Amino acid sequence: MKALITGATSGIGREMAKILAVRGVDLIIASRDEKKMKSLAKRLPVAVRTIAVELSKAEDCYRLYDAVKAEEIDILINNAGFGAYGATWDVPLETELNMLDLNVRAVQILTKLFLADFRKRGSGRILNVASSAGFLAGPLMSGYYATKGYVLRLSEAISEELRQEGSWVTVTALCPGHVETNFDARAKVRRSIGGVSAKRVAQAGIEGMLRGKVVVLPGALMKMTYVGEKLLPESWMLKIAYRAQARKG
Repeated sequence: MKALITGATSGIGREMAKILAVRGVDLIIASRDEKKMKSLAKRLPVAVRTIAVELSKAEDCYRLYDAVKAEEIDILINNAGFGAYGATWDVPLETELNMLDLNVRAVQILTKLFLADFRKRGSGRILNVASSAGFLAGPLMSGYYATKGYVLRLSEAISEELRQEGSWVTVTALCPGHVETNFDARAKVRRSIGGVSAKRVAQAGIEGMLRGKVVVLPGALMKMTYVGEKLLPESWMLKIAYRAQARKG
């Protein structure tokens, strides 16, 4: 068995690589940081191929696919992504567009390309790392929340399309809340709040994907958030989300 993981050099992606390696799954890891990839590969007990790419560039998404399409990939994990904190008018447009390219366009391209191969073969699993942010609008992180909403709804829709045609191919959206990674530093969050460990989230994601779950919500708090989004008026959820994000500034 072989898995391709994007953004595997830190956080959730790195933990997923470790978990799959322990299960004996060979890996292809794709990231822009070749040094970190090589370092990780040396510590894993399976065959690991590294590919340096900048997935915010569409041409690199296609280049990654072309580089591995001859191999039989069983699992695609779209993990690469980042966020940006601040009022919409304070976040540079270039940052937001780069975020859209990585969080949305790269996921769309890779999902579409590998999905075609998986359907033709009749097997394969796709795990898209979304977020609990995908369930609601996010004042002070508006662009990030919107990108994760896209990933979540895309994954759910494709999953239903596959179910309707009786396919063995599965698509899973992993929707964690705050995770203890370097996400906050890149998003320029000044005061971080407590979160779940990346290892715990990665474990939940891998297990949910292998069971063919459509949406994985690690932890009781995320399940409560999901229920709250369904039951409370959207105006209330917006106020709650704003206050939660304002605590980070």
